[in-house]
Amino acid sequence: MMKLKVKKLHPDAILPTYATDGAGCFDLHALDGDDFKPHPRDQHAAIFRTGLAFEIPPGWVMEIHSRSGQGFKDAIRLSNCTGQIDSDYRGEVMVALRFDGDDDARCPKVRTGDRIAQAKLVASPRVEFDLVDELGDTAREGGGFGSTGA
Repeated sequence: MMKLKVKKLHPDAILPTYATDGAGCFDLHALDGDDFKPHPRDQHAAIFRTGLAFEIPPGWVMEIHSRSGQGFKDAIRLSNCTGQIDSDYRGEVMVALRFDGDDDARCPKVRTGDRIAQAKLVASPRVEFDLVDELGDTAREGGGFGSTGA
């Protein structure tokens, strides 16, 4: 099992946990849910601190995703859809959430300690770019988006 180094930047920060044995991602929690920072350019979004920093191993990234329950039940998602934390970033991980509903009165409250996102480590190998004159053939060839019929 891989170990991921985590640093608490605030004593009240909650270490990530897996909700179930079969969970593919670990949950991130709001440190300042009761006193969130409004997003500077979007009245339906807010930025939440986690109070945590991570030492992501070289060759890996930490992907941050929306929690499906927030999307289905509350019309809340990550503002940037998916976050990428690089292995050389050591600052606090923060999460920007956006309410996609049309009734501000129905916007759910995010409280301190709430699970606000989920994350996982993903291998991210470095590649070398090889400029070529031709690419290999495939059955799809140059068919555009949606060309497979799906």
